[in-house]
Amino acid sequence: MTGHAPLTDIVARNQVWSEMAAKYGVENPVPPWKTSLDGLCDALDHASCDADVPSFKERRDEEDALAATVYADLPYPESQLVSLAHSLMERGVITESELRERLSAVRARLEA
Repeated sequence: MTGHAPLTDIVARNQVWSEMAAKYGVENPVPPWKTSLDGLCDALDHASCDADVPSFKERRDEEDALAATVYADLPYPESQLVSLAHSLMERGVITESELRERLSAVRARLEA
């Protein structure tokens, strides 16, 4: 398995929560986006749509495999986040260009 360009860019920037929290003096050990990630995983686990979304077992197995190999340099929960994005891109649920656009939009809001 190899990484997708937008995700390998994320790994290279090393903008993990522990680093960002320390940089900005945030004491909460849980990133603010973790509840959204958990909600998305729950929604995928109960999805009944025509999209090729992974089942709970597939998602967890892929997460474990990707976190141990392609995204081994990322701590949890960042590894969970990029592993899910990787799996969704592999299935064609989201494309690399769509992910780049969404990442750019989020970055623009954060830097505004």
